[in-house]
Amino acid sequence: MSNTDNKPFLDIYAILKRLPHRYPFLLVDRVLECTPGQSIRALKNVTVNEPFFTGHFPERPVMPGVMVLEALAQTAGILTYTTLGRVPNENTRFYFAGIDACRFRRPVEPGDQLILTATVGRNMKGIWKLNTAAFVGEVEAVSAEMMLFPDAENATVVTP
Repeated sequence: MSNTDNKPFLDIYAILKRLPHRYPFLLVDRVLECTPGQSIRALKNVTVNEPFFTGHFPERPVMPGVMVLEALAQTAGILTYTTLGRVPNENTRFYFAGIDACRFRRPVEPGDQLILTATVGRNMKGIWKLNTAAFVGEVEAVSAEMMLFPDAENATVVTP
């Protein structure tokens, strides 16, 4: 579903229903568009108030690459559960199974808006392989192939 009227596909309240993460580890602010079974585009506003900037690095803050990867994994998780027509609950876990071809191309700094993308590559025996990338403006900052395993059997079915 495309975002043609500038309204988010999912706002923060809908994201909170779909991800178990909370402050300071919730790293997706808004889902801009999502086509279940295909792709997702989300947003993370990076502010100087992020707790990881205190030590990474105080004189010139840079978002740790692993935190950008976590934001991408959370975005991919939203796509996966949306595709399955389910939302996680207290009995559900989402497992990060692997990463390939990870590239860091540009530092992410306070004030940047990260556009997080994920595209479904394949789903084999419940393990999803997704192509992910994070952009600042038009510049790709991070890319990676991720493998994820959603505990979909225990998730709550979404009714339209």
